[in-house]
Amino acid sequence: MTLVDPDRIAPDRIAGVDEAGRGCLAGPVVAGACILPEEYDLPGLNDSKQLTAAKREFLYPLIREQAVAWSLGLAWPREIDEINILQATFRAMSRAVATLRVSPSFLRIDGNKTVPSHVLNMKIAQESVIGGDGKVPAISAASVLAKTFRDRLMIHLAKRYPGYGFSRHMGYGTRDHMDAIVRLGPCVQHRMTFRGVRPEEPEIRQGSLF
Repeated sequence: MTLVDPDRIAPDRIAGVDEAGRGCLAGPVVAGACILPEEYDLPGLNDSKQLTAAKREFLYPLIREQAVAWSLGLAWPREIDEINILQATFRAMSRAVATLRVSPSFLRIDGNKTVPSHVLNMKIAQESVIGGDGKVPAISAASVLAKTFRDRLMIHLAKRYPGYGFSRHMGYGTRDHMDAIVRLGPCVQHRMTFRGVRPEEPEIRQGSLF
């Protein structure tokens, strides 16, 4: 929790922060940070998961045009495997915030956790908002930016790493994706510490070594 009252801070100094791809088996986790002006025209803005791909693509350029500032931060699979997905998500969020062209006075982060100060590496008040991607417009905008950018990236990666179907499932653990991992083995875009990608330990039956 924070001692700063966000209602006393001008909207154009508050950054919404959200991520996309945290639960995927492949590809980076992408965080978006966005500061919206007091007045904007973004029809249908909502949690990116509640929008169609076409609607997200419609909003993506509008958000970038109208935002006071916006940015994206990434953490790739190798980093995710090294420090775990939660810490990698915090790093991606901190990178997005750090590269905003306007420094925010306050962060509103989707979920139930704020970014640890040693990861954020700057003094800024923040609060977590459960369901914030559907409640706070700046978080919704960050959600759309992160999701749209990540989907475009996964479509590009599908061409570099054919056979896995990245352009269809965007790296999530669908049945056809998991079948492809079994058939082809994981590629460098897979998160090797994730269940469904990492080799499972063989079950040892009691009373037998074989």
